[in-house]
Parts: sequence; structure tokens; C-alpha cells
Amino acid sequence: MSGKAAGGVSGIRLSAWNLLLLVPLLMLVTPWFNFDKPRVFGLPFFYWFQFLFVPVGVLSVAIVYVMTRHKRVPTGKPDRPAQENLDEGTGR
Repeated sequence: MSGKAAGGVSGIRLSAWNLLLLVPLLMLVTPWFNFDKPRVFGLPFFYWFQFLFVPVGVLSVAIVYVMTRHKRVPTGKPDRPAQENLDEGTGR
């Protein structure tokens, strides 16, 4: 398989907005924020920084969704079958 849809267009959507999805992955690099201070409400930096990244991750995914949802990937197939191709249920 060549990875292309029937219309000859790849099914993978490439967009610069997708790079924004790398922001939540920064949380996986724990040595960058593995510190005790500053503390907020008694929580060490390590914990409250992780809590801060939850809405950052949600916002990143929401922005990418909104900015890329209107782009359709052409598949070469019509949205609906033609009227003459519909099965009426008779003649079987």
C-alpha cells in the first residue's frame, strides 16, 4: 500500500498548527522543572507546575482542533451515492 487514498491524496493532514501539540509533551522532560521552590500554597514547584500544564495541554489541543477542523481530506469518493446506485429493495 502506498498510504494514499483513492483520490491520490494522502489521508494524513499536515499543518503547522499540529506543531502546537508538542507543547504538552514538554511535561515529559521532568529534569527541566524538578525543583522544590518556589512553593505555591505549600506545593513544591514540581507539582504546581504539572497542575499548570493541564489547562495548557487542553488549550493546545483545542486550538489545534479549531484551526484544523475545516480542512477536509479529499478521498476521491462522493459524499453520497448517486441516485441510480441506491438499492430500492426490489429485484433481489
